[in-house]
Amino acid sequence: MTRLTAGEFRDSVPDLARVLVDAVDGNASVGFLAPFPYEEAAAWWTAQQPAVDDGSLAVWAARGPGGGITGTFGLARGPKPNSRHRAELVKLMVHRDARGQGLGRALLAAAEEAAADAGATLLLLDTETGSPAEYLYRAAGWTRYGVVPGYAGDPAGTPKDCSFYFKRLDPTPRTT
Repeated sequence: MTRLTAGEFRDSVPDLARVLVDAVDGNASVGFLAPFPYEEAAAWWTAQQPAVDDGSLAVWAARGPGGGITGTFGLARGPKPNSRHRAELVKLMVHRDARGQGLGRALLAAAEEAAADAGATLLLLDTETGSPAEYLYRAAGWTRYGVVPGYAGDPAGTPKDCSFYFKRLDPTPRTT
């Protein structure tokens, strides 16, 4: 699992787009409606390049035996001085072909470690209530602090409840 540099991110857009399309095709509520064409997924990832370039979004990728991306997550840092102690976990996704092997747990652990290494003491996320992802977060010790009814549509456009979670982190001193 590696954090993608700005250049690696640019080069990884095709693989990241495949993972995103697979997530939507698998009925994951990750912000897009089905059908979700590959070209739109690639355009969405490409639009994230400025945030990756300026460091406000960091993206990690896990690669499978063939070298293709099988899972990903992002950490978004707040731009305001009073929010620099926190980060948001975004788009944690595992390709359906790579599920059931602990990759989701490994990505989540890597996200927590990376956020702490960056000095974050609070990590936030949201996920569809009752989804497999929600069970992953609960099992990893995250605290649900609220549910918003009908917050976002699933890939079919049906409004679904959304659970909001936080986890306090112990910042890890950076090593050089």
